[in-house]
Amino acid sequence: MTEPERAGHRERLRKKFLEHGLDKFTDEEIVELLLTFATPRRDCKQQARQAMAQFKTLRNLFEAPTEELTKISGIGPNNAFGIKFIHQITRKFLRERMMNRPYLNSSEEVLEYLYHAMRSLTHEAFRVIYLSAAHEIVNEETIAVGTATEVPVTPRQIVERAVKNGSASIVLAHNHPGGEPAPSDEDRLLTRETAFLCGMMGLRLLEHLIIAPGGHFSFAQEGHLAEYDREFQKFYSKLSR
Repeated sequence: MTEPERAGHRERLRKKFLEHGLDKFTDEEIVELLLTFATPRRDCKQQARQAMAQFKTLRNLFEAPTEELTKISGIGPNNAFGIKFIHQITRKFLRERMMNRPYLNSSEEVLEYLYHAMRSLTHEAFRVIYLSAAHEIVNEETIAVGTATEVPVTPRQIVERAVKNGSASIVLAHNHPGGEPAPSDEDRLLTRETAFLCGMMGLRLLEHLIIAPGGHFSFAQEGHLAEYDREFQKFYSKLSR
């Protein structure tokens, strides 16, 4: 492709984006346009084709290590930097989009953010989202990082952080790097004990999500949190007699 042809092709891609957004773009065209930002005077179609052939999806491409990206002929450090930079911007946007909004009205945004932040991790991490009395999201943080198979966290640690953040209720999330989101016996026990301790402290556990490459698991949707709440109410009523 000659220089005028290359310039014309890039201009057509930019015009297409300005007129239609990404709706009419193929994944390969998205990668091609992104690569042009760090490669001003070279055709990027072949690099984009090779990148998609290797990584299959945009998610895999954005989550790939820099050293894997630069193995593709024509994708240099500047291209890889641009890809990782866009990935981090997206994560920041998703986090900010859910902040200060009622959780019940933004649970899909919360799940999207957690997927983006956790699904590609190679180690387990435990996050807590803190909510106000009006269920507005006021803060979010990672409170523990572990290995590929476990993360060290206790109900006391979770509740202490919730109290420090002035929360009225919380949402828990951790990931399973191995692939499947099904909870282990340890996950169930931790969730139950945390729900009980929250109840004793006047807090409410709204959700515990497990994020994995193969999907996610919701303790609330599966009815486990409601079950734990009934158990706590029976337990608490006996203490109050």
